[in-house]
Amino acid sequence: MNILAQIAADVATGVQTLYGQETPAEKVALSPTRKEFEGDYTVVVFPYTKAAKKKPVDIGEDLGKYLITNSTNIVAYNVINGFLNLSIAPSYWTNLLEEIAVNENYGKKPANGRKIMVEYSSPNTNKPLHLGHIRNILLGWSSAKIYEAAGYEVIKVQIVNDRGIAICRSMLAWERFGNGETPESSGIKGDHFVGKYYVKFNTEFVKEYEEWQHTEEAKSVYAAKKKENQDETAFFKAYKNDYFNEYSFLGRDAKEMLVKWEANDPEVRTLWKKMNGWVLAGFDKTYESLGVVFDKLYFESDTYLLGKELIEKGLKEEVLFKDGKRVWTDLSNIGMQQKTILKSDGTSTYTSQDLGTAQMRYNDYQAERVIYVVGDEQISHFQGVFEILKRLKEPYADGLYHLAYGMVDLPTGRMKSREGTVVDADDLVAEVIGAAKADAIERGEIVDMPKAEQEDTFRKIGLGALKYFILKVNSKKRMVFNPEESVETQGNTGPYIQYAYVRCSGVARKAPEINMATSVDYTDLQAPEKELILKIFQYPAAIEDAAKEYDPSVLAAFSYDLARAYNKFYHDINILKSESESAMAFRLKLSAVVARTLASSMDLLGIEMPARM
Repeated sequence: MNILAQIAADVATGVQTLYGQETPAEKVALSPTRKEFEGDYTVVVFPYTKAAKKKPVDIGEDLGKYLITNSTNIVAYNVINGFLNLSIAPSYWTNLLEEIAVNENYGKKPANGRKIMVEYSSPNTNKPLHLGHIRNILLGWSSAKIYEAAGYEVIKVQIVNDRGIAICRSMLAWERFGNGETPESSGIKGDHFVGKYYVKFNTEFVKEYEEWQHTEEAKSVYAAKKKENQDETAFFKAYKNDYFNEYSFLGRDAKEMLVKWEANDPEVRTLWKKMNGWVLAGFDKTYESLGVVFDKLYFESDTYLLGKELIEKGLKEEVLFKDGKRVWTDLSNIGMQQKTILKSDGTSTYTSQDLGTAQMRYNDYQAERVIYVVGDEQISHFQGVFEILKRLKEPYADGLYHLAYGMVDLPTGRMKSREGTVVDADDLVAEVIGAAKADAIERGEIVDMPKAEQEDTFRKIGLGALKYFILKVNSKKRMVFNPEESVETQGNTGPYIQYAYVRCSGVARKAPEINMATSVDYTDLQAPEKELILKIFQYPAAIEDAAKEYDPSVLAAFSYDLARAYNKFYHDINILKSESESAMAFRLKLSAVVARTLASSMDLLGIEMPARM
């Protein structure tokens, strides 16, 4: 039983013994003592005034005396108003450190035999990965590692959006304007190469639209469809999507290409396979640089057909309804309107594809829970998909969860893929590594390392900065990413935590040969030492909370708090000039456990620790 559970149980027994009130241990209000007061843990005694018929101060005195007599680990107490502050025996802290030190898997739970699937990244094959994808990827990868630490078998997957009108835009642009250019001939990475043609399509479409606005047809449309007192500029700005669907030659050809694709036209399919191959090869290089992998890739080009099978089931069971070729359902029971499952031309929607994907993945793995890491702009979409699957009584429907995250902006504002104003993932990775390199060279602390080790250190620091900056923010919040702030070595940053780890390791390298077994003889613990052990003690709960809340930022906060506590300890206490061998052994052991815990918690964020900085 840990110290919190033991104190709670002893308090509950004390209340029963002293006042005859049965109090479940889990109801005892217990928290770390505030720093301005003496003690380690504080018990709130106000709930016992009715049974005791005494003032809170007197209840605190009664309970304090009872615990001193009957609780092994309580050695002192003081009462402040209705709060009982308890001091824990030094032997408890030294023994706790010994237990943690010998447990290489401290904080992590054994396998529980249960499966969770995490879907993340899920890019379109018409453009490279960008900053928004990086937040998605890092959230997914970290969530998977957290659930593994919590004892689950985790299947890491992505659904590649390799079909649809956006894909056809890139295909059509390359067919019209590419002149046979390839990634190899241009020297451009495959996903960047295809993304160039996605932007090219939009550029040509904008020119076409601007020219059309001066035609008689456009003037006729404006006259017939304008709102009252709406000028031409406002009308045509709002009419852009309608133009694409109704009058655009490029839009018409892109939509025809999609219809041909769904009809399995051999020429269109050959072009599609070639361009998708270029993009997927580029994605693999980006994933490798970020240090993430997948156990299984699913492709929309496969799952959209399976979705149609579920749709047939829904129509038979009158869960879904049909108007011509259009299939829809009424979602008013969850506060939504009609949701289209198949379009009026019979082609798939994202809803039909996601229905098929859910079914296929359950058939493959039978995971009890599936976590979809997708931006918060898709909240209503997934609410609809999950509701349809519940109506279809699919056995996995209740285990589906949308880990929605806010968009990522830059200090300069929003990114737009079609205009080519996004920050490519590859460029961002190179930028943060470059910033880390420049900072390290300026400080000059690793110039004596071999060149390869220096470059590896720059990589770890740069990627650590990027990953931590993104994951420290609760996923539900929209965020602004600032590359320069991310690599700072002071404040709540990845490099700050990495530096604390390097300090721990440095102490071990400089330490003289001593008898480490004497650490258990150290009894005169200082406040920074107890604070560190308390922080380490909270690590298992941090993993549990992060898993429960679907929130890696819990572990980022834990890592930062532990690093900050260690830096205080490092500044306040001279480890290598300790007053006794037992004190030095204890502090060296404490430093080693802090290093291991920081490395473990940061690993759950996908962050590696450098040996030096």
